Amino acid sequence: MTLRARLVVERAAFTLDIEVAAERGEVVALLGPNGAGKTTALRALAGLTPMTGGHITLDGSTVHALPADRRPIGMVFQDYLLFPHLSALDNVAFGPRCQGLSKAEARAIAAGLLERVGLAEHAAVRPRRLSGGQAQRVALARALAVRPRLLLLDEPLAALDAHTRLEIRSRLRRHLTDFDGATVLVTHDPLDAMVLADRLIVIERGAVVQQGAPAEVARRPRTDYVARLVGLNLYRGVADGARVRVGELLFSTAEQLAGPAFVAFPPAAVALYRSRPDGSPRNLWQGRIEGIERHGDNVRVHLDGLVAAFADITPAAVAELDLSPGQQVWASVKATETHAYPA
Repeated sequence: MTLRARLVVERAAFTLDIEVAAERGEVVALLGPNGAGKTTALRALAGLTPMTGGHITLDGSTVHALPADRRPIGMVFQDYLLFPHLSALDNVAFGPRCQGLSKAEARAIAAGLLERVGLAEHAAVRPRRLSGGQAQRVALARALAVRPRLLLLDEPLAALDAHTRLEIRSRLRRHLTDFDGATVLVTHDPLDAMVLADRLIVIERGAVVQQGAPAEVARRPRTDYVARLVGLNLYRGVADGARVRVGELLFSTAEQLAGPAFVAFPPAAVALYRSRPDGSPRNLWQGRIEGIERHGDNVRVHLDGLVAAFADITPAAVAELDLSPGQQVWASVKATETHAYPA
């Protein structure tokens, strides 16, 4: 592992205590709700926030006792923090100059990095004349100019508009693939995490609640936050064969399990009825509509009842069923679309 760390930061009303590891060439994303401790973790790695305890090693060397400017770490801040009085070239050359290189050597490194990120023709431009995407790439080049073993990215796409974000996300993924050190990325955007990261670490209230490859985390969320992040209804219950009891409701599932289990299904798998459907469909319950909102091309219906759930249906179905908040409806999910896994 290029990076092995246990980060402990204690404050009056909050304690961060997590372990973070990353291999050479690996991109690890820290995900979590606001206040979970993501940025605190990143700043602790960088040496910008003092740690109460723990350790940080890079390539086998202990670095947590070193000041920030002596750690082999590059960082891209959320607001980029480019020096407004310096050109793009001199912004990127700043780090190598601080490491003792001559002005000519530092500028040569900076010119190569600007060419690598597609900004060679903007070398003489100052930050105020750069677009948001261009400023982000200059900030990335500046972080790489110190030849770091660890690259830290704090919400690197948050300051960009939606159209620019799409393009820059793709470019950033290519640049991270070319970086031979470890990368730790903080983001609140699940799409950024899924596209950019090889592995996710989900933090809630200062602790790790789930980690793994993006596809695995998306398939098997373990907290309500992760379920909302990946767009699934999630419940915890007790499994007995192909059934899981969640409160008073018994879910039939596609898997055979025993003991504590999670049950998950997408909102699109939920069918709604104004009256109890004929026959005896499995996974049927009655609920009250708490809210109705537009959700992409569909409509998301918020249900409360034996279990709370989201249902995604078409605008035509809303009109046909004449749905409105406060109504009682029946909801059902096929067993083949209801998945269970150990809790």
